[in-house]
Amino acid sequence: MKSRRYLPGLALVAWLAGAQAQATVAPPVPAFAQAPVEVRVPQPPRPTVATDGATHLAYELHVTNFYKDAGTLILRRVSVYADDGVAPLTSFIDAQVNDLLAHPADVARDGVPVEGGGRVVLFLWLDLPAGARPPKVLRHQLEFRPPAGPEQQVDGVLTAVDTTPPIVIGPPLGTGRWLAHEGPGNHLSHHWGSPVAANGRVTIPQRYAIDFFGLDGAGHAVRAALDKLTESTNADWAGYGAPVLAVADGVVRDARDGSPDNRPMTSPPSPSELTTRSLMGNFVVLEIAPKVFVSYAHLRPGSLTVKAGDRVKRGAVIGLLGQSGAANAPHLHFQVTDAPTFEESEGLPFVIDRFDYLGREPVSDALDQTTKVSSGPPSARRDQTPLDGDVLEFR
Repeated sequence: MKSRRYLPGLALVAWLAGAQAQATVAPPVPAFAQAPVEVRVPQPPRPTVATDGATHLAYELHVTNFYKDAGTLILRRVSVYADDGVAPLTSFIDAQVNDLLAHPADVARDGVPVEGGGRVVLFLWLDLPAGARPPKVLRHQLEFRPPAGPEQQVDGVLTAVDTTPPIVIGPPLGTGRWLAHEGPGNHLSHHWGSPVAANGRVTIPQRYAIDFFGLDGAGHAVRAALDKLTESTNADWAGYGAPVLAVADGVVRDARDGSPDNRPMTSPPSPSELTTRSLMGNFVVLEIAPKVFVSYAHLRPGSLTVKAGDRVKRGAVIGLLGQSGAANAPHLHFQVTDAPTFEESEGLPFVIDRFDYLGREPVSDALDQTTKVSSGPPSARRDQTPLDGDVLEFR
């Protein structure tokens, strides 16, 4: 019997024809390989209207290069699509991706490196088209350059948009002019840009937090020369001792008094842990709705008028603005979260139901008596989120 490989039978002819066809019609080579990357959105965004008149979505992408031996991947592009849209709602390319980091590199020409086994957190602040309804779902596409081989991609990372309206509150402070420092929209701030890892979770309690600094009629925060701020006293600061108000009816869930004020423009000791009691000095935590908590921090010692368990009405004075806890100048730290503790809580968006908007001012101008600060005529606002650098007036 002859060996099969020498039989010129029909089976062999068919096999040869198939082999030739495969050689001439090769399968298309994909433009991108699959990236060995995990991408998560820990907290879905909630639309909120800000003082610029636009509706914004604020959220984070956690990008993990899962395998340590994969080498460093360069994240080159991040594109965000709304619902079933074909064109991206927005895209970030190369150096623009670097700008999404809380601590961007000084020089970044071709994207963000993600080391093998490492993670980066990207902070997204999306402006929705004027008059457009917020999307129901956001889809994310990420492109990477590996150490060798074709470009890699992650596609189809979805997050639902939480359509729950933002929390509506009243003014947190009494009459006067206030600078919203390190406020919403600024991921480079120590608020939004500071994730907190505790008890197996990574959260951002200060996603929408604001440091309110009092301003005098000339737009300045302190009656002291710029080169003598360390010699200033708390009484030299425009907001010191101002009444702090309950923003809604609620129940006091936690409070502390008796922590001393710090000296202005001196750094307090670094806290040993990131908790309410290690950071906030004298504080009040007010529950204004189920799983909605308002925190007021750095209050003046001896000024609290409430204690845990008290019921308060909107507009009631709960304390005075001070400089206790992790604060280096008199101001009110204000935030809204989904838990009464600092750790293991997520910051929630809020709008203030009434205030006057006077424009924007950098904190450097507020601290410099020699700078002439100009503000526009008051513009009455309703149900808007103050943004970083806004100057507001409460009446």
